[in-house]
This record gives sequence, C-alpha cells and structure tokens, in this order.
Amino acid sequence: MHYPIKVPGAVAAGIIEVFSPYDGKPIGTVECIDAKGAELALKNLAAVFHDRNNWLPAHERIAILERAALTIQARSEQLITIAIAEGGKPYSDTKVELLRAIDSIKISIDCIRSARGTEIPMQLNPASMNRLAFTHREPIGPVVAVSAFNHPLNLIAHQVAPAIAAGCPVVIKPARETPLSAFALVDIFHQSGLPVAWCQPVMIEDNNVTEQLVTDKRVAFFSFIGSAEIGWMLRSKLAPGTRCALEHGGIAPVIIAEDADLDKILPLMAKGGFYHAGQVCVSVKRIYAHRSIARKVATGLGALAGHMTVGNPAGVGTDIGPLIRHEEVDRVESWVNEAIAENAELITGGKRLSSSLYQPTVLLNPSVQSKVSQQEIFGPVICVYEYDNIDEAIEQANSLPYAFQAAIATQNIDTALYAFKHLAASTVTINDHTAFRVDWMPFAGLRESGYGTGGIPYTFRDMQVEKMAIFHSPSL
Repeated sequence: MHYPIKVPGAVAAGIIEVFSPYDGKPIGTVECIDAKGAELALKNLAAVFHDRNNWLPAHERIAILERAALTIQARSEQLITIAIAEGGKPYSDTKVELLRAIDSIKISIDCIRSARGTEIPMQLNPASMNRLAFTHREPIGPVVAVSAFNHPLNLIAHQVAPAIAAGCPVVIKPARETPLSAFALVDIFHQSGLPVAWCQPVMIEDNNVTEQLVTDKRVAFFSFIGSAEIGWMLRSKLAPGTRCALEHGGIAPVIIAEDADLDKILPLMAKGGFYHAGQVCVSVKRIYAHRSIARKVATGLGALAGHMTVGNPAGVGTDIGPLIRHEEVDRVESWVNEAIAENAELITGGKRLSSSLYQPTVLLNPSVQSKVSQQEIFGPVICVYEYDNIDEAIEQANSLPYAFQAAIATQNIDTALYAFKHLAASTVTINDHTAFRVDWMPFAGLRESGYGTGGIPYTFRDMQVEKMAIFHSPSL
C-alpha cells in the first residue's frame, strides 16, 4: 500500500515506511513533504479560504459528509484491516472505532444543520434606537491538525470532519506510526466531492517542518492530540491570533468505595484499563479502593486480566494487542520492575511476552513516588491503592498535575455526589470506567492534560467565529 504526496503542486521529499507494531512487517509507504511542501500546503489553505466567493456552501458540505459516511461504511472491513495493521488495536475494538468515526461524521452534519446565530437586543436605550442586530457563524480560517496514533480512524474524523462542517480548509498530519488510515480517510473525503486543497494530509520527517507548518501566521486554528511536552511547546510558538485546542494524556483515578458492587464494577475497570493495551489518555490507571476491599479489588482485576487473550490484533478473539513501539515495551517493563523494587506487590502480569506484547498487569500499593504513580504509563498496567477515608483518596487522586476523566464506584448517592464535587476532573463517571466516551459529549483535559474542549460539537464551534450585523434604519 502506497500513498503519494497529497499537497497540490508539491514534490515528494522522501518516503516513510510503516511497519506493523505486532510483528514488524512492512505494511505500507507514504510520501512526505519538506519545508517547500509545507509552504505550498499553507498557500493552498490560504488561497481557498481567502476566495470567499467559492467557499463551500452548507448544502455541499452536508452532501460531501453524507457520501463520505456511506463510503466508509461500505469499505469498513478494508479500513479496519489497515488500522489494525498499523495501530495494533484488536479487531473488535477497531470495529467499534470505525463505527464511531462514521458517527463523528454524522454528528458533524448535525452541527451544520443546527448552527445558528442570535439576535442581539437593541432599542434598549436611546443610543441603540432604530437598530436591528444579529449574529451568524463563519469559518475561523485555515486549520492545521496534528493527530495521535492510538485511534487512527476516529481521531482523524474528529479533526477533519468538524473542519469540513465548519467550512475550514485543513491540513492534517497523522502520527508517524499510523498515517495509512488518515490518508485512506482523506481519499474518501476527496472522492466524496471535497476539493483536494480543502483537506491536505501530510507526512513530515523533520520536526522543524512540522513546527513551520503549525506556527505560520496564516493558521487560524491549531488542533493537537498527542504528548503534553510537544503540545505545550507548539502552543507557546503559535502566531499571534492563532487559536488552539490541545488534548494530552492523564493518569485517570478511580475511587472504589466499600459499598461498591464489585461484580459489576471490576469488569468495567479491567476493560477501561487494558483496552488498547492501556494506550488511551483516559485509561483506568489509579484505583483507590477502601482498605476493607482493596485486596479483593486487586485480585479480582488480576483474575480478569488472566483470562484476557494477548496476541495478534487481527485475531477475532484477541483482547490486548501490541504496544505501538518496541521501546514502549522496554519502558513499561522498566517502570513495573522499578515499582516492584519499591515495594509494590505484583498481583498478576509483570512480564513481556515478546518484543511487542506485555502482560496485563495489576500492582497493589505501589509507592506514591514510583513512576507508575506519578506519570502516565500508557501501557496495560493498573495500580490499586488502599485508603481509609474518602478525603484521603480524593487528595491522592487530585495530587498530580493532570486532570481529565475520573470515576467513583459506590451505591450511595451522597458518596457519589461528594466525589463529583471534590474530584479535580472535567468528567466524573459514576459506576463506570474513566475511558467512557461518546463523540457528542465534551472531552477536556485540564491542568497539564490539555487546553480547550474536544467533542465534535465543541470542535465545530471552536472552528467558527461569530460575526454580527447591525442595521441602522429610521424604519426600525
């Protein structure tokens, strides 16, 4: 599978090879751009946006998105195969992701249909007499989006579909490890009637070129999904006036009270922690369980982990696939071994199965100073900590510079509401895992976990500006 350069007028500056994270086999190639290609991509964005007479009207944007959704559905197995091969997420979960990508496009269509301005009251004082004012929404301008590897279909849909819906031309740079899904999706948007210059997927090997693309003064909005280190650095270099949204990682905390229904909650915690080998920004990572049940929670999770199938992500029965890079397995192994050396109790797992696979692992009472307690492990590891009172658990849950989604498991409404009030998080789920998400809800990292709010309607709104018209007439 090979994708040529997609920037009109640009010349390829090299080829990126894509390999399976599971077995290392080559699965495709993508041509990449250099500084000259990035400049052409920016010129293309600016040109189509500044030609206001040829902006895509709402009915055309709706038709393009409708055709794209139907085509993605028709090619679902092909797209699932590509995403599994390059990303390593098991088949059943990748199928869910593809359905979410289709839904993300449909939600974007709904955003177009429901977008509206408002009337601004006038004639409320002598100065505003004989006036009528209202607003409507226009596209903010050229968008540059940088995406992550862990959801190669739906993340692209989350960044590209709202841009199309809002009327913004967009350049999308997928992750180095998973560009094939992005290029395949953009091809579908083009085949569905979107002019090529309105959506240009690019691959870049030189980080300086990526920075050139993102920080150019012609960029009106920057969308980033990836590591905090890179996201905050790029935000600090944005041109004056460029707006942005950043989605980084977290170390999602869960509090399990002594009255929680463990039979119901533990399978959810196992899914939320081990889904996609823990490579999700809101994966269950820290569970604070009441001392009376903490060991039962840890051993119960260990038993569930022991029944999970780890292996080839293309296998229909596989629960956990590979980590995205072999060095990530090395890192996860190192962090777990360090935690055990610092007196964490290994309940289950704790071993690599191959250069790409790591066992689902449960640790009981790691030191709060261990890396597994302080940083996002982004691997299939869940840590369980004992607590004596809920305020102690909340204090520990809130102690890190990350805040995203959190959870509380309890049968007591007062306990649930208390945790909802006091947990530092943008979302608190009750009797569910932290990785729950639907694509029309707000999804926001706080503190170092991000900036702005994701979710299709929120991204759509961010990619527009509100413009006001004021009519002055003696007839009013």
